[in-house]
Amino acid sequence: MNLTGRVALVTGASQGIGRACAIALAKAGARVGLVARNQQKLEQVAKEIESAVGPATDPGGTGALARVLPADIANEDQVKAAFKAAIAEFGKIDILVNNAGITRDQLILRMKRADWDAVMTTNLTSAYLCTQQAIPSMLKQRWGRIINVTSVFGQIGQAGQANYSSSKAGLIGLTMAVAREVGSRNITCNAIAPGFIETAMTSVLSDDFKQNALKMIPLGRVGSAEDVANCVTFLASEEASYISGHVLNVNGGMLMG
Repeated sequence: MNLTGRVALVTGASQGIGRACAIALAKAGARVGLVARNQQKLEQVAKEIESAVGPATDPGGTGALARVLPADIANEDQVKAAFKAAIAEFGKIDILVNNAGITRDQLILRMKRADWDAVMTTNLTSAYLCTQQAIPSMLKQRWGRIINVTSVFGQIGQAGQANYSSSKAGLIGLTMAVAREVGSRNITCNAIAPGFIETAMTSVLSDDFKQNALKMIPLGRVGSAEDVANCVTFLASEEASYISGHVLNVNGGMLMG
């Protein structure tokens, strides 16, 4: 899975799955744009990439191996600015990983409209905004990979997460619609549906919840961010060129059928 010469942009790259994806793509040879709100954390990820991979070696490339692009991906103007900066730095975008996501859990009877809107905007609308900005470059070069990070709870639902589950289910619909729209231009669009992954987002869950979740996983272990990142790297590669409109479950067997 050699991504030398490719340029990837990863949202939510400051921690967790996004950070792991950025590092994995860089190790495979891609230059990476790192998007999130926390510039300090992004700079740390960029340093990790430079330390793990070294400076950019693509003979046709310019600039650093990783570029920090601080932005709130729920803000359309900031999204446009981040993509403009990425194109200015790298000249193109080949791979887009829509990973950024938040939770605002509450039973639907008590859920505030502001919490519904915040989750839908960050988890779903941002993917639409980023995809819209990335596609022109992909169309021009007639090659592209769009990978949306959804969730097992977008497939089966979860009590107390009507907003989160809805946003992640929406990502699956977006994936299939975009796959149909751009497939003729050699652009694939796929989704990855992680199950219970050890990240900062899941670390705040109660021990009871974690133990009950573990009982639902046939492999008997919690997944890692790297488990997801390895699958993202595959879907971004030439080896996955005939896969599009697909939802790849990365959940230890949690969801079957």
